Amino acid sequence: DLGERDFKNIGEGFHVYRLRGEIGRHRFQVAPRSSPQKRAKRPHSLAVIPIEFPAGNEDSKYLAEGIAEELIVELGRFKKLFVSSRSATTTLGDEKTGPIDIGNKLGVRYVLGGSLRQLGKMVRLSLSLSETETGDVVWSDRMSLPFNELVDELDKLVNRIAATVLGRIEESDIASARRMVPESMSAYECHLRGLEYHRLGGITDENLENALGWFERAIEADPDFARPRAMWVCARSGLPEFDWGDGEKRTQRALELDPNDPEANRVMGSILMHRGAFASARMHHEKAMALSPSDAYIRARSAAFYNFDGDPNRALKLLDEADELDPFLPVWCVEERAAALYNADRYAEAVDAALGLTFQTRRSRLYLAASLAALGDLDGARKVITEALAATSDLNSRFVEDQELYRDPKVREKLIRRLTEAGLPTAPGDQRR
Repeated sequence: DLGERDFKNIGEGFHVYRLRGEIGRHRFQVAPRSSPQKRAKRPHSLAVIPIEFPAGNEDSKYLAEGIAEELIVELGRFKKLFVSSRSATTTLGDEKTGPIDIGNKLGVRYVLGGSLRQLGKMVRLSLSLSETETGDVVWSDRMSLPFNELVDELDKLVNRIAATVLGRIEESDIASARRMVPESMSAYECHLRGLEYHRLGGITDENLENALGWFERAIEADPDFARPRAMWVCARSGLPEFDWGDGEKRTQRALELDPNDPEANRVMGSILMHRGAFASARMHHEKAMALSPSDAYIRARSAAFYNFDGDPNRALKLLDEADELDPFLPVWCVEERAAALYNADRYAEAVDAALGLTFQTRRSRLYLAASLAALGDLDGARKVITEALAATSDLNSRFVEDQELYRDPKVREKLIRRLTEAGLPTAPGDQRR
């Protein structure tokens, strides 16, 4: 009996008891299976196993258990990821079990584990992510922090770890799908192949066309799978002559199948933005981020909405948060920083942001050229436009008009004027000079 205790943010006290002995360990007791069986592995699935800690160190024990619990909760917030429950991992017992055995017993493709060591006032947390077919480690990291700082920053640390783990799982799954024979691929694996091409879509139209083909295969394999329907629309919107009305119908169908799919909500937000319904578009983007708060990709892509809505500083803040969560985002997410800096009139920084990309996309070249033009370097801007036209010969002012969906049309007109001065062709019938 621990008596009355007060709790933060709760007005009344509670009478508290501590369970001890056998009943105190009851939550960790599971009935043995009559015969262990190998379970089919779910796509995009993960088990967080207990984090190891030095024997006899109660502080480390509770901290290790707390971190594992928080990781399960945070990773479970990603709708695209299946996370095995805490009670399921306790069925493994105390024996040293490798990733392959864990994958077979729990039906998961990945295992996240690690160890916690306390050295004086410092705490060292080591984590590794292993796939369960071969047991290979696909990601590992080690972080050392003062004990008090680790406790205070636990939420941020867990969010960053969760986002990084999700990114590495997706990369590993895409690599596995790439090696498969198309005829044997599931709807989810076809979706992953489409996602791979989609993330290269800003380089050539061919990538987007390949993405569409794979998303169509995913939809054909599983008509109730919402996400490839939304991603088909996202990929198709990057190609000329996109039918926004058809895109809205397709995305609405995805939301009917799964109203809480973050990507479907984000894509619907972009479509509504194109229609000029910025208030509704904001609601869908906010919902997408709320549904998957540690998804760096969702945050980075939602930054574009705020940039188009006239709030480039909010866009930059979201990009900073996304980068902190996952520093390995695809280029066509990171390119938004150059656009936001351009709209904040920070042209020199926009040039640095565009030039700092691992490779240039059509959009990054356009904002690089516009920033150079704004700085008075028309020769440099013309050189960039020449490179952009060499990669995409039919690039013209219509592409900018269709893709850069600014709430204030004067912003888009100013952008197009700078680009045409730098040599971007005007579209047929366009009277701009």
